Amino acid sequence: MQNPVLLSTALLTLLLSVGLFFFIRASAKDRTQVVQLVTDQQEEPLFEQLQTYFTQRSYRLSGVDAEQHQIRYEGLVRPSLFLAIFLTFLAAIGIFCLSLVLSFLFPAAASYLPALVLIAPIAGWFYWQKAGRPEQVSLQVETLTQANAQAKSLLTVTAHRDEVLAMRRSLNLQEFEGD
Repeated sequence: MQNPVLLSTALLTLLLSVGLFFFIRASAKDRTQVVQLVTDQQEEPLFEQLQTYFTQRSYRLSGVDAEQHQIRYEGLVRPSLFLAIFLTFLAAIGIFCLSLVLSFLFPAAASYLPALVLIAPIAGWFYWQKAGRPEQVSLQVETLTQANAQAKSLLTVTAHRDEVLAMRRSLNLQEFEGD
């Protein structure tokens, strides 16, 4: 009776460990997206506001294409110390649980398996190496003219999803709906 319980517990713990591995791997995944935003501002004031916004967020201007009304900014995304510590903590707990279950299955190695927790800082190191990378933001502004309405500016943004959310909140931009 004890053996099937141990085997099923080991299988579930192994599956949870696989999930933890993919969670740690996804923590440094690139989440770039393209979003179209609309504003009532005209192109020139909008460009000035965007320049101020990205300068305050430590981005630098890396390219301008005046013909296509496109601007590119570049900045370095710093990894989060909290997230690196949190991922290390999660990995330590996961490895400890796995080693505890494996020590019941392999009693001869029971005294050595908890030492596997020493590899948990690899999770934080992995996140720290992969998350700290140069980030690019591409902006393209077009003028929208609608019948019986004020001209609006359509801003096409290619950036990390967190940067898009922060920019939308800070500059009061609305998602573009419709064609």
